[in-house]
Amino acid sequence: MAHTGSATATRIVELELIGLRPQSGVRGTDTDGPALVRVADDEGVSGWGELPRATRPQWDALVSVFAPALLRHSWRRPTEAGEAWADLPWDPAVASALDTACWDLWSRQHSTPLSHALGGERTALTAGVTLRRQVTVESVVTEVNRQVGSGFRRIRLEIEPGWDADVVRAVQGSFPFLVLQADAGGRYTESPADLDALRAMDGLGLLAIEDPFAPGDLAAHARLASELRTPVALGRSLDSVEDLSEAIRAEAGKAVNVDLTRLGGLTAARRAVDRAVDAGWQVWCGSSAVTGVGRAAAVALGSLSGASLPVEMPGAGNRCRDLVLPPVRAHDGVVPVPLTESGLGHGVDRAAVAGRTARALLVDAEGTREALVERGRGGGARRGPGR
Repeated sequence: MAHTGSATATRIVELELIGLRPQSGVRGTDTDGPALVRVADDEGVSGWGELPRATRPQWDALVSVFAPALLRHSWRRPTEAGEAWADLPWDPAVASALDTACWDLWSRQHSTPLSHALGGERTALTAGVTLRRQVTVESVVTEVNRQVGSGFRRIRLEIEPGWDADVVRAVQGSFPFLVLQADAGGRYTESPADLDALRAMDGLGLLAIEDPFAPGDLAAHARLASELRTPVALGRSLDSVEDLSEAIRAEAGKAVNVDLTRLGGLTAARRAVDRAVDAGWQVWCGSSAVTGVGRAAAVALGSLSGASLPVEMPGAGNRCRDLVLPPVRAHDGVVPVPLTESGLGHGVDRAAVAGRTARALLVDAEGTREALVERGRGGGARRGPGR
């Protein structure tokens, strides 16, 4: 096919699904870890997406239902690719992997950076990092010091009942000018003790308190949001743009974590950013991604002008191999938006992928079969180097 003009139709001719062993070495089946999805057109141009944790049902659905549906479907813009799976059982993570791969493919076809294809304007993003709960408050302060020393300007602290305001105060005592955010992970209830704990953090100058209550409990979030000066942020309650619209109508917060994996891909995530900005909500691009493929997509999304809060990145000390070249990392607290290369702006390191591959399948018009993951850079499973 010709890759000039937005009216040219794209048809996917093969889909490669690569199941990866978890980098942490956790034991389990060959579909416990993340999976990479590669789609290719009839000229061998490829696009990549990531499924952060491929369960057995998701793997089977991709192979037997989603891949054949995409192979039968032609589209002119990546926003139309999702019509292939619109009538299938909704799985946002699976949809996200395919949608992202189609966006990457389309951007490469048209020799444009993915960020520009999405409408992004930024050339660099401020980076934030999340700190898991530590053993002691002192160890939290030590870890924050390491991240600040690496240039991170926003720290997101995981909190829970009994591990909240005192931890925030301890960090602020050592780093009074650091931007802090609290991720409650839905661990609080509307019990008097929990509400008192959340109120105690209201005067600490936090950027936001994220997901204090159980996912989907918009009424509880709305009640808290009406009481606190600190913005209540939502993330885990939102599996679609429609969920976000409902949360906005309920006044359940004033900030949102736009995670493209949770929302079903770049098409939906871009709409979510626009919807939140129109409502006056603050936006940042979090990420469930565990490889550089997913993180590169989050950076492209974060280049949108409405996504004004720091994008989530791996912190200092993260030793996981990124699987893309160059790695998607923050430097002195800033993430560059790749603008000199098309698509994601990062090439998949096929040698690194091969070293972690547990299983690979190729789906095309001839059916489904095991694929040999090549050790060259950027190529397909059997057709040689993709672009």
